[in-house]
Amino acid sequence: MKSPTLLDGKAISAKIKDGIANELKKRGPGKNPPTLATILVGDNPASETYVSMKVKACHAVGILSKSVRLPEATTTEELLAEINKLNDDPSVHGILLQHPVSHGIDERACFDAILPEKDVDGVTTNSFGKLSMNKAAYFPCTPYGMILLLQEYGIEIAGKHAVVVGRSPILGKPMAVMLTNLDATVTLCHSKTKDLPALVKQADIVVGAVGKPEFIQADWIKEGAVLLDAGYNVGNVGDIQISVAKDKSSYYTPVPGGVGPMTIAVLLLQTLYSYQGKFSPPLAG
Repeated sequence: MKSPTLLDGKAISAKIKDGIANELKKRGPGKNPPTLATILVGDNPASETYVSMKVKACHAVGILSKSVRLPEATTTEELLAEINKLNDDPSVHGILLQHPVSHGIDERACFDAILPEKDVDGVTTNSFGKLSMNKAAYFPCTPYGMILLLQEYGIEIAGKHAVVVGRSPILGKPMAVMLTNLDATVTLCHSKTKDLPALVKQADIVVGAVGKPEFIQADWIKEGAVLLDAGYNVGNVGDIQISVAKDKSSYYTPVPGGVGPMTIAVLLLQTLYSYQGKFSPPLAG
């Protein structure tokens, strides 16, 4: 078997961002650039870091950012009012509500209050429904970033058996749908799945999306599998035991530097699409 190939999310995300910056340089004179609004509720340090990274990435490609910061005690009604203000603001092209919000807020109701044409983070029920029907929409950024990474490296998806470990509504579930839309045979696993190691052992493509450090063990991986690790845990480790498992793989994402940069690149790309009045195209193999 040939040596495993590292799926370089940093390099591919830089390529996507360069394309966005070049596209924005073509806009007509006097035309304002796109604007991404980020909403941060409370003072979660990790969320602060993520929002700061996204704001810096916006500025680097020529997208304006608008920050809305709300106190920990914010209610669902108050957050909905802020979202509706942004929905009604024609200068705002994308809205990102940073997860998680404060305890006591109905997060799903707040996600679903975002207009579909401004849901550049792909978190609404509307967007997921369109994805499941393989229609144009804005897709959840992390799974879409992984799909773009596979496609960039010319990795075959059709006919392959993919095992997705984790079923969150903005990561595991949409990743399973995307892979299905691209003609993979998909097994979606979760905490109640029986004999998980045996299922993972069958996978041509393994997606770690469970949020537990190195949960997917190297001895679960079959020779030549493609490893996509969407986890990022304390100690700079993902959800797959990549340090050992990569040697058995054909392709793998490092942690960090694999999936994370692609997530931000997709957010910027879909903000550009919103500015241009279009959605991400349906997935096709």
